[in-house]
Amino acid sequence: MNNIDLFSNSSSPTPEPSGRRSQKKPFAKSLLILIATVAIVGLLGSKVITQLSGPPDFPGPGNGSVQVQIAPGETLAQIGNILKALGVVKSVDGFIAAANDNPDSATISPGAYNVFLEMKSSDAILALLDPVNRVVTKVVIPEGKRVSWTINELVTKSGLPLVDFEAAVANANKLGLPDYAGGNPEGFLFPATYEFAPGTSAEQMISDMIARFNTEATKIDLVARAQQMGRTPYEIVTIASLLEVEGHPRDFSKVARVVYNRLAEPMPLQFDSSVNYGLGKTDVILTTELLNKDTPYNVYLRPGLPPTPIDAPGTAALEAALNPAAGDWLFFITVDLNTQETKFTRSYDEFLVWKEDFLAFCDANAGVCY
Repeated sequence: MNNIDLFSNSSSPTPEPSGRRSQKKPFAKSLLILIATVAIVGLLGSKVITQLSGPPDFPGPGNGSVQVQIAPGETLAQIGNILKALGVVKSVDGFIAAANDNPDSATISPGAYNVFLEMKSSDAILALLDPVNRVVTKVVIPEGKRVSWTINELVTKSGLPLVDFEAAVANANKLGLPDYAGGNPEGFLFPATYEFAPGTSAEQMISDMIARFNTEATKIDLVARAQQMGRTPYEIVTIASLLEVEGHPRDFSKVARVVYNRLAEPMPLQFDSSVNYGLGKTDVILTTELLNKDTPYNVYLRPGLPPTPIDAPGTAALEAALNPAAGDWLFFITVDLNTQETKFTRSYDEFLVWKEDFLAFCDANAGVCY
């Protein structure tokens, strides 16, 4: 009868026909698999996108500024870490990738650099390769300058106190000065162009200049060649220092020969440059009174070489002192200070004629000689 259906429980499950499985569990399982697949695809997709777009990088060109200090021996990875920490580049990987794309990156020099913040990594590489961005104290020391002149120039360019440099030169024997210098730095602060990084001390600057002398002395084999000539290396440096003041570079070897000829005679050198050094002067023409002042450097009154170098000679003067020209000259004089024309002779009478030519030049060029 149909009434029997009225009393049946509508919430009771209706028996499934034999051989049919439930559809709920397979659906839930499929949903979980779909969610996991989407997550995996999303993760892999982000990695693929990263690989295609490269490591994180700022778009550039950057803003503001910051000073970066690169120490000697630091690797590109270390430089990248420094730049990232300062906010110059966005990632170390990005910096290394840019460095790999630029073979010149291997030539990045140690030192301090002014660069932008938030730079594109490739631009950061170029900035570190550009010498314009290096922060240095540039000091040019010409040949023939005394220690006193050199340290005053260092004070002016570095802003460090004079007393710091005075202490450094007083301690020069502990800064690499050759033993044969006897603790005196005169002649050994090598003339050159120096670039000192921020924070360089006066002592380090003096040490660098002495180190440069030692390098040049090794290159020209100063000690051995001096010994072959029967001279000490200190005598060679002293002679070279005289050449720097007494002659033009084209005449260095001739002036050196005059020195050796006079020493061999023997006769006094009679070089005004040495007398000037002893008096603390740089006069072109010395009065008779000054020439008669007795100092250890008055080579009119005292035989032989001055007791020390009188300035810092360069390589050309050192080479000339080691390899003097052949000649019998005993006298020389520069007759024209504008062209540096210098004449050499063994005859004192001829020298006196040329001396008159020099005095005539001085009279015609007011302010040049006096």
